[in-house]
Amino acid sequence: MTQARRHHDPAVKGFASDNYAGVHPEILQALALANGGHQIAYGEDAYTEALQEVFKRHFGPAAEAWPVFNGTGANVVGLRSMTAPWEAVVCAETAHINTDEGGAPEQSAGLKLMSVATPDGKLTPDLIDRQAWGFGDEHRAQPRVVSISQSTELGTLYRPEEITAIADHCRELGMLLHLDGSRLINAAAALDVPLRALTTDAGVDVLSFGGTKSGLMFGEAIVVLNPAAVRGLIYLRKSAMQLASKMRFVSVQFEALLGGDLWLRNATNANAMAARLAAAVRDIPGVTLTRAVEANAVFAVLPPDVAERVRKRFRFYTWNEATGEVRWMTAFDTTEADVDAFAAAIAEEMAQA
Repeated sequence: MTQARRHHDPAVKGFASDNYAGVHPEILQALALANGGHQIAYGEDAYTEALQEVFKRHFGPAAEAWPVFNGTGANVVGLRSMTAPWEAVVCAETAHINTDEGGAPEQSAGLKLMSVATPDGKLTPDLIDRQAWGFGDEHRAQPRVVSISQSTELGTLYRPEEITAIADHCRELGMLLHLDGSRLINAAAALDVPLRALTTDAGVDVLSFGGTKSGLMFGEAIVVLNPAAVRGLIYLRKSAMQLASKMRFVSVQFEALLGGDLWLRNATNANAMAARLAAAVRDIPGVTLTRAVEANAVFAVLPPDVAERVRKRFRFYTWNEATGEVRWMTAFDTTEADVDAFAAAIAEEMAQA
């Protein structure tokens, strides 16, 4: 009988993505807790029912969670439920839905994305107006939803008042507000505010809530905060192949993450390790930090040959090939020793450059 065996060194960490991290031990325990026996499939299980109360505690009594498999699925299904075929989504040019989802919003949902160039990955009412026009013009896709990312793809954060200003502007225009919250917990931890301060209380209608980057094995959730903003979600999730038959194993992970303070512990550690990394490399000659470190992302420029040598020891990605800018991500399981070893490798390679 062939048995599974370990194919990697669990002591090896990288700084490419918080998706590289494994599953938090408390999440693994929750999965084992939900295992055994039979539960009704497709979301009618006791764990998915209990999950609704967990999300309501964080986002308010109107919140309704719809577990899905992954972040792209959450964004695509959520946005599709907010739009008609002739309507469009305004987003930052750097938004994940625009740059890193393989055209899924267009191909799978038929969404027209209207992107806006931003200096820091963040939209503002004025920037939104660059695309939010032509209402009633039959020759132009009708702007219906504004989608923002928290934290942004450039590692920046929206403060609650900034989201409120965008939400108010959306209302004035007759539009809706969607939030891609794949790293929402990192933003809330960094700003020291509850999750609802950046969502429900700020006027967000629908959000994608990240799980995989926060220690889950798999799973994200569409969270509807304004029921009037969506339609057909129950059918769209199925037709988009995002309806899990054994949904209890997605739901119990979120219950473990959000039922106590695990989400905050995970996010706080990831953020702290990013700050430690930035401090450790800031004074290394030849290394330039290019963006403020606000959550768990560090952006820097260093000589390409040095980056390639360091990458052989610690994996990370080049963010901008033209400028040589790289991105280093920290995760819930990144330790001080991991950061110090990475910074030491950068210093060593720079000294030999």
